[in-house]
Amino acid sequence: MIYTEYLTKVYLMGEAKVYALRDVNLKIQEGEFIAIIGSSGSGKSTLLNMIGCLDTPTSGAVFIDGIDTASLNEDELAEIRREKIGFIFQQFNLIHTLNALENVALPMFFAGVGREMRLNRAEELLVNLGLVDRMHHKPSELSGGQQQRVAIARALSNDPEVVIADEPTGNVDTETGNTIMDILKNLNDDGRTIVVVTHDSEIAAYASRRMRMRDGMVLNL
Repeated sequence: MIYTEYLTKVYLMGEAKVYALRDVNLKIQEGEFIAIIGSSGSGKSTLLNMIGCLDTPTSGAVFIDGIDTASLNEDELAEIRREKIGFIFQQFNLIHTLNALENVALPMFFAGVGREMRLNRAEELLVNLGLVDRMHHKPSELSGGQQQRVAIARALSNDPEVVIADEPTGNVDTETGNTIMDILKNLNDDGRTIVVVTHDSEIAAYASRRMRMRDGMVLNL
């Protein structure tokens, strides 16, 4: 479903070159649950941004469903992000002026879904994630775990094939983190491809395949 060829990302720090990724070759099959483990600065979030079409490589390629993303313009990349990939971030990235229902419905607005249909789907997702009594609360009125469940619902709003999660348990306690990982495991059991970046080996244990990143390179475990 997703694979990379000699993926490299270089940042310029003054005159110095900093390699965030070095010739990464990675294959992700449909329906896999993959955990990418690594310490801060190992390149794991950069890799996630590449396979999620949020950033472009210095060299190498990312293919999604056989399409070389380097050949796509910004509108086409936005379409892939909107239709194929759901994102979950450590910082939740919810819009604080919108309530939970509106946050979940927002991606469907950009996908052209009618108002009634997107609100109905947003409500269904929030109910399924145990937030029936929090739909009309704004992020500031929700706990960290509740905010992350809203973020998961938002990631699922356009029914993506792939869910990409960058340290999804980083801002919640251990019990809530396990609940979030149980949700992701259930999504994988239902056939979705899950890619999680984490520094926590206990979180990585939920995945069926684990890889370690070090110095911008992927090492199979």
